[in-house]
Amino acid sequence: MEKQRKRHEHLVSAVEEGSIAWEMGIEPGDWLLSINGQEIEDVFDYHYYVNDENLLVLIEKPDGEQWELEIEKEYEEDLGLTFEQGLMDEYRSCRNKCVFCFIDQMPKGMRETLYFKDDDSRLSFLQGNYVTLTNMSDHDIDRITRYHLEPINISFHTTNPELRCKMLHNRFAGEALKKVDRLYEAGITMNGQIVLCKGLNDGQELERTIQDLTAYLPKLQSVSVVPVGLSKYRDGLYPLEPFTREDERKVLDTIHRWQEKVYQVIHAGDEWYILAGYEMPEESRYDGYLQLENGVGMIRLLQNEFEEGFQKIRPTDRKMSLSIATGALAYDYLNEFIRRMKEKCPNLDVHLYKIRNEFFGESITVSGLITGQDLIKQLKGQELGDRLLLPCNMLRSGEDVFLDDVTVSELEETLQVKIDIVKSSGQDFIDAVLKERYDE
Repeated sequence: MEKQRKRHEHLVSAVEEGSIAWEMGIEPGDWLLSINGQEIEDVFDYHYYVNDENLLVLIEKPDGEQWELEIEKEYEEDLGLTFEQGLMDEYRSCRNKCVFCFIDQMPKGMRETLYFKDDDSRLSFLQGNYVTLTNMSDHDIDRITRYHLEPINISFHTTNPELRCKMLHNRFAGEALKKVDRLYEAGITMNGQIVLCKGLNDGQELERTIQDLTAYLPKLQSVSVVPVGLSKYRDGLYPLEPFTREDERKVLDTIHRWQEKVYQVIHAGDEWYILAGYEMPEESRYDGYLQLENGVGMIRLLQNEFEEGFQKIRPTDRKMSLSIATGALAYDYLNEFIRRMKEKCPNLDVHLYKIRNEFFGESITVSGLITGQDLIKQLKGQELGDRLLLPCNMLRSGEDVFLDDVTVSELEETLQVKIDIVKSSGQDFIDAVLKERYDE
């Protein structure tokens, strides 16, 4: 009969070869019971206790035999363990019903995992996820400050308590903002985001929010302002409207004015500049690209990387024929890249396709939400050349599957063309386009 496991006993799923754990004989299937006599509640505890130079690690083998391992190592040196549960605990789902939540705007019948809403402060520390604080307990705050885990990424949206309750559809959402004070007083570095919704937290409310957030400088090192994404599946949801070009320019005026006051702490998502018809700011305005994962500075970084790689391209007359599919947001930039590359490679034949997002709605313009079925519908029968290039953000991380479960191999078979997945940098784009030449 299998032993009943305690909550704070953690199953090892993998051991890095050559690591300390590997040398000590720890294997997948073993159980971690304690470190230095302390039970490990979750990944917060693990990262804290495993940093010590001298460890007493209690391991239980599958047959029930317990090993007490004395380990001497460098400070902060990792043991090389991976656990069955990444957080070493259950993931915490979001309890809010945000008016702008994109998961609520997805059609039925997709993969179950796509409907999971995380709001776990531990994922904020580990993976950079943004949390609303409504799911963060005082115990969590105590451990974050005790272990000094940072940065913590916070979804503010507004600092107006009543409006925040309305936007998150949670009567505790306003009260949760007080936890920011505790993080600030403990010296925890924070990043913030504001999902802007027309008629709710824009205009004077945005002014108020930015003004309030400046009180947390310099521990609040960056705040991004991004437009709400609206799919066509909004029946029964809060009535949100898209921003007009005039609205978008007003938002940028507000952000630029505050940037002058508090240097480059407040950042506008790339979409604002594209939709407003403005040039992207220079690199220095992004303060090290702290909000890159939030779509802030991605285009500027891509442009700079492309320009650096472009200078290294060796001119060639070789004939190359390929195609590229992207979302509407990046289309004009990639088109310019291709035009520039043809200056050095005149026989470069590239078919660039702007994919309309028919699955979620044409107002969704990012390539990361393009589905396999939209690619099939819009590329079948088109001139594709010898290869089709697709950006890696169209796929699930580490997999070859699109959001609608169409696989890369299925797309290749349907379109009868070889598909190359391209990483996100400008140099990767150049390398992918000129692959045949580089493979000589």
